Amino acid sequence: MSLAESEPAARADAGSRGRIVAVANQKGGVGKTTTAVNLATAFAAQGRRVLVVDLDPQANATTGLGVEEAFAATSYELLLGEVELGAAIVGSAVSGLMVVPASPDLAAAEIELSSRARREFLLTQALRGHIGAFDDVLIDCPPSLNLLTVNALTAADRILVPLQCEFYALAGLAQLMGTIERVQRSLNPRLALQGVVLTMYDRRNNLCEQVAADVRGHFGDKVYKTMIPRNIRVSEAPSYGVPVLVYDQRCAGAQAYMQLAAEIRAHE
Repeated sequence: MSLAESEPAARADAGSRGRIVAVANQKGGVGKTTTAVNLATAFAAQGRRVLVVDLDPQANATTGLGVEEAFAATSYELLLGEVELGAAIVGSAVSGLMVVPASPDLAAAEIELSSRARREFLLTQALRGHIGAFDDVLIDCPPSLNLLTVNALTAADRILVPLQCEFYALAGLAQLMGTIERVQRSLNPRLALQGVVLTMYDRRNNLCEQVAADVRGHFGDKVYKTMIPRNIRVSEAPSYGVPVLVYDQRCAGAQAYMQLAAEIRAHE
């Protein structure tokens, strides 16, 4: 896998568009950004053209893909309509993977956008008809069900839910599913659940096994067979500004994300 930076320009093609997937969970610390970054990297390793839209004010996906702070525009300006998509796209540490970076300014977006007409459709307007250069568009959502997340769900074709194998996982997932249903009814009828990814799995922990069984019992084949294990290399990689697939491609976490990407592609 090459660390060469991608070209920051992307072809806008109104005649076709990539698949838009929102990676979302209102609970923090479940591996949401880690999944968005490494799944995008795995898709790029398959030769696909990938765009990550960082919609989280913490900007962890931005830094985790090796994007420095020297960028002219972010997803904040994109939402406000101050720039076109092409002006907000930059290269990453992964060949074939581009990024719309985030900044802490996004934290103020909830207030600034609340008075806008059709405020739930701002990201839709920014993306639709402008992503024909990409096979996959992954939106890394903030860990809350706010206006930023609603914009992502309104713009997306599918939602991918990373779910930590812990006691409170199912309760949080029920809340998220309620939000998805409301968005489907009033904003985006095409939105569908792509799947649930079990993260931070430890087979030595009986609770992890029970949570996994409960989630599979409720969602059936919407839960991917591939589970992302707890892995120290996955935790270390962001501090080096690269995905784990670049940091240590042979580790268990990296291999799991490659398997997940293959499973997602097989389901399609």
